[in-house]
Amino acid sequence: MRVFTGIQPSGDLHIGNYFGSIKQMVDAQKNSDTFAFIANYHAMSSGGKELSKLTMQCATDFLALGIDPNKSTFWIQSDVKEVLELYWVLSSFTPMGLLERAHSFKDKTAKGISANHSLFSYPVLMAADILLFGSEVIPVGKDQIQHVEIARDIATKFNNQYGDILVMPEFCVQEEVQTVPGIDGQKMSKSYGNTVNIFGEEKNQMKVIKKIVTQNVPMEDPKEFKDCNVYNMAKLFLQGNELIDLQERYKKGGEGHGHFKMYLGEVIWEYFREFRDKREYYEKNQDEVREILNMGASKAKEVAMPMIEKVRSVTGITY
Repeated sequence: MRVFTGIQPSGDLHIGNYFGSIKQMVDAQKNSDTFAFIANYHAMSSGGKELSKLTMQCATDFLALGIDPNKSTFWIQSDVKEVLELYWVLSSFTPMGLLERAHSFKDKTAKGISANHSLFSYPVLMAADILLFGSEVIPVGKDQIQHVEIARDIATKFNNQYGDILVMPEFCVQEEVQTVPGIDGQKMSKSYGNTVNIFGEEKNQMKVIKKIVTQNVPMEDPKEFKDCNVYNMAKLFLQGNELIDLQERYKKGGEGHGHFKMYLGEVIWEYFREFRDKREYYEKNQDEVREILNMGASKAKEVAMPMIEKVRSVTGITY
């Protein structure tokens, strides 16, 4: 089973990125043929700045967080140019109305991002990413389901004309982590300014955690944990008795939300300790990171070329 996923190089990674996407990649590579890429072409559609620097930062972070280049195919999108060729071919099978209904375009333009062609056709490039590699399973957050559905619609139109060339992908959402809460209770997102970053100084991380919005309840009173932003973030990191113990602390009373925030900070810092050590190593060995990415691009091309050659053949591009 081929699992395919990617992430834009948009700066510091937060725990929403990790639990909503990266952890799924790391878990998938244990038992699946995993393809994971850094979507630097996609980053351009949002006016990405310092793209080269951010791309290397993203690669360093991914490797630190557990992407194994010996188990996964890990590369930078722009290093496999065939994706742009397929993007153009698929554009001929993409109705304008399909793109006009895309949530991402509406959301980004509503936030003030200029409406340009790359932003409008973003779902077609994503479809090319997915379909070029014969991807079968696409782990996504709930807000990305539509992009996989668009890829299926485009693949269906292509296959109806030329036969079963393109593999039909399926999305996969892990319900328990599909929406990671931010410090204000909304979905954790840079655009909302409510993120808790994975890497950085412990003191700065704790400052952010202290800003988590909570109810005003007297310290001695029992507290509701189910709707508490601190608890809902903590439960991502806890299992079994640890989670039950935290629930009991809420029910018992005698502690304020400040105590739970301090505990959350300790839990997060300890959880990512090993990852911080790995990141420090890769940060000091950027040439090794580049070698890994080049190796991944070569592996990706080996898979992409037979597919693009089929597409060229049936469409008449090859003569």
